[in-house]
Amino acid sequence: MGRVSGKRALVTGGGSGLGAAQCEMLASEGAQVVVADINMDGASAVAEKIKGAGGQALALSLNVTSEEEWAEAVDATVDHFGGLEVVVNNAGIAIPANVETTTMDIWRKTLAVNLDGVFLGTRAAIGYMKDHEGGSIINISSIEGIIGEPGAAAYNASKGGVRIFTKSAALHCADEGYAIRVNSVHPGYILTAMVSGAVAQLPQDEAKAFQDRILGAIPLGRMGEPDEIAYGVLFLASDESRYMTGSELVIDGGYTAQ
Repeated sequence: MGRVSGKRALVTGGGSGLGAAQCEMLASEGAQVVVADINMDGASAVAEKIKGAGGQALALSLNVTSEEEWAEAVDATVDHFGGLEVVVNNAGIAIPANVETTTMDIWRKTLAVNLDGVFLGTRAAIGYMKDHEGGSIINISSIEGIIGEPGAAAYNASKGGVRIFTKSAALHCADEGYAIRVNSVHPGYILTAMVSGAVAQLPQDEAKAFQDRILGAIPLGRMGEPDEIAYGVLFLASDESRYMTGSELVIDGGYTAQ
């Protein structure tokens, strides 16, 4: 207990899936957590669950594609908890489509949330942290930011962008002498509503073939659980990872080791 005691954390997409697990775990280890999400019902439910367990949390509405809302979110976090040491850029969407079926609407929407949102969140976090005690910025990419998937053209592009952008931001902070670390997390196939929802959009035969192919390709023989990603986020948020920056933490059951 207490691995992040005294730290103030903001997690985007905190109202469901991986983000909810991250919020709950950070709070259970002593952090004061801002549960930020465009879905306020989800964010409020997670915040209330944390408070019911004895933790400290604030639900906050945040559209990660809005520069103005990011500035407001940082201000609200500092006003409520007195500071900000951890930002987890977790919010993301997945719309299955290959290079031929991806429309400009799908492309722009996916990159706006998955890549623009991470850029805006990282920049906003640096803007505050550099003049205070520094901190840890954790960008949630994916194994599909490392390897390709034929039916995920826009998703691959967005997550690959998060991967290399994170390294650029980390090197900038180091060059400037800021006490800010920036790392990326690359989950494999995790049992979340986003994954099941994306699969549900496929025709039934394609969905079954996809699931059979993926499960057959995971060396550990199963999909991951949200908490298994949250433990990685907890490590990067804590001082245990103080010598890590510009790194990518892959948590995928061995999928990309092949």
